[in-house]
Parts: sequence; structure tokens; C-alpha cells
Amino acid sequence: MNRVAALGVTGIAGLAGLGIAASSCFYTVEGGHRAIIFSRVGGTKDDVFAEGLHFKWPWLQWPIIYDIRERPRNISSPTGTKDLQMVNISLRILFRPQDRNLPDMFRSYGTDYDERVIPSVANEVLKSVVAQFNASQLITQRAKVSQLVRHGLVQRSNDFFIDVVDVSITDLTFSSEYTAAVEAKQVAQQEAQRATFIVEKAKQDRQQKVVQAEGEAQAAYMLGKAMRDNPGYLKLRRIRAAQHIAKSISESRNRTYLDSSALLLSLTGDAEMAEKVKSSRR
Repeated sequence: MNRVAALGVTGIAGLAGLGIAASSCFYTVEGGHRAIIFSRVGGTKDDVFAEGLHFKWPWLQWPIIYDIRERPRNISSPTGTKDLQMVNISLRILFRPQDRNLPDMFRSYGTDYDERVIPSVANEVLKSVVAQFNASQLITQRAKVSQLVRHGLVQRSNDFFIDVVDVSITDLTFSSEYTAAVEAKQVAQQEAQRATFIVEKAKQDRQQKVVQAEGEAQAAYMLGKAMRDNPGYLKLRRIRAAQHIAKSISESRNRTYLDSSALLLSLTGDAEMAEKVKSSRR
């Protein structure tokens, strides 16, 4: 009986050991990852394993897993412009490792390749691009600067087995001295534009007064000439004035009684006015 029990325990232990040995022979690559194999005999293998379950020799081999999904990285760098102004630029870089070159990446940079490569490459490209522009051009030509930085990062990162997917400038900060100088310049330009506007307005007002005076003089001359040449013109003006007064009074709610003199209709004096006009013409 004891012998049977011992055999049972031995069998269970053997099965457990076999299960452990079998589990150590396999590994799983999760989605969005790739694996390479390091061997105690031959070092890093050149094969890249995709997602799924894979075999390895226990103790002799072990897998190295890489995340090949796109990841963002923020880089800030103080940089000098073409006109010797200091500007602090922040970049957001979206990158991923080249899965076909993972063995070479592991041999050269290890698994923390982003810490070793991305900051130095980004600073190098950023300084070389910003040095081509003045401080003001970094604002007015921001899209062009971002495009040049992206082009430079794509080329340089390819040498380190990294694919740069996207680059964007997230922040652009100038020194306090330069910011104060720009604000002072803007204020001075606004004051100059305001002074120019005031001068132009004064010129326009003066021209308007000249034109108005000339028009009034011409109107007075034409009125005097009409009264001199045609005495009936004055009578016509009186009639029109009376019409205007009568219309205004008729629209009022108050009752008003006016005689002909109040309505400027004292037309009996027209004969005397005609005699005076005729005598003046003589």
C-alpha cells in the first residue's frame, strides 16, 4: 500500500515537473508587440517573432519583447535663432521602432532606445533648423519650421532604426527681454498709426470745411442772382416755407390759429419788393 502511494506521489511530482518544463518552453507575444530571442550560445538571433505563442529552449534562450506601437514623447530645448535670440521650443514626437530591425536595435541601444536616441537627435535637428530663422519668422512661418524639423527628424531617426510618424511644435516661448521689446515695438507702431490717422482726419475736416464754404458761397450767389433776375422767385420761396409751416402745424395735436403774415403769405408786399428790385437794377 505504501509502495502504491509512493508511486502516486512520484507520478504527480513528475507530471508537475513536466508541466513546469513545458511552460518554460513557450512564451506569448501580446498584440502590438514583437519578440527577439537571445541565446546563451549564439547571442541575439536575427529572427523577429510576431504575436502569438512561440517555442524556446529553457535556460538556453529567453525572449526580449518590444512594444512597436506608436508612442508620444515631449522634448523641450532652449535654442538660439538667426538673430541671436533665445527661444524655448517644445516638441511632441510620435514614433515607433522598426520591427524589422529590432535585433540590430537591441545590439546597439537596448530596450531603452527612446531614452538614448530621441532627446539627442531632437535637440540636434531642432537647433539646426531654428538657427535658419529669425525670432519673428518662428511665429509667422511656424508651419514651415515644423515641416523642416519633421523632415530632419525622419532622416536622422532612420539611422537609429526608429520611424518618426509625426512632429508638432506645442510651445514657443521667447525670453522676457525679447517679449518686452516686441510689446514696446507694437505700442510704438500703434501710436504712430494713431498719429497718422489724426493728421489725415484733420486734413479731411479742413478740406470738408473748404468745400462746404465754397458751396455756401455758391448757393448765396445763385440765390442773390435768382432774386435779382426774377422777383417772383422770392414769392415762390415764401409759398414753400408756408407749406412747410402749415404741414408741421397740421400734424401737431395742438390747435393753432395763424394769420397770413405768420405763415409768410403777406403777398401784398410783393409789389413794393418788385419796385425795389427794379430800382436796384436801374
